Amino acid sequence: MTVLLMQLFATFFVIGLFTFGGGGAMLSLIQGEVVTAHGWISDAMFTDIVAISQTTPGPIGINCATYVGYEVLASYGKLAGILGSAVATFALVLPSFIVFYLLVRLLQRYSSHPVYESAMSALKPAVAGLIGAAALLLTFRTGWDGWQLQISVLTDNFPDWKAWALGAAALIASLRFRVNPIILILCGAVAGLLIW
Repeated sequence: MTVLLMQLFATFFVIGLFTFGGGGAMLSLIQGEVVTAHGWISDAMFTDIVAISQTTPGPIGINCATYVGYEVLASYGKLAGILGSAVATFALVLPSFIVFYLLVRLLQRYSSHPVYESAMSALKPAVAGLIGAAALLLTFRTGWDGWQLQISVLTDNFPDWKAWALGAAALIASLRFRVNPIILILCGAVAGLLIW
């Protein structure tokens, strides 16, 4: 269990260290590590964790780390699961505290420097790409069959046409009509209960 705790700490520390743009951008990195690289949880469980993380108060990345940490160590008992939650959450936010402290010190000196301004503007497309990657990872499964790329829809996440219709309606409501995301989440929850 100690080795698993150290792996959990190292994994979420690295995710916290190299993620820019908040929790949404963090999801693809978390999925890549805990589902693909380590195999700690399944795609379906990760999707459930993301859904729960979105509906509970707090940043989605931190909520996701908390739930993943619990699930990874829950097989050792409830207290081990709670310890896993604490370790994963602490490891995820620790780099932010360290980097924030260092940045505040540097910003006091160089806030109007042109290199700083251009670096911040260059990060915006990268953040958009990471959020898009998270959406694709929650929708599609990819793999190689020899030299041929195989792409399939994650049927656990989109089991039938109703799920696709709800997803499309939410996308249109968000992009075209600028509906508040909180209202979309509540409407999606009610629609999910009524339809299924």
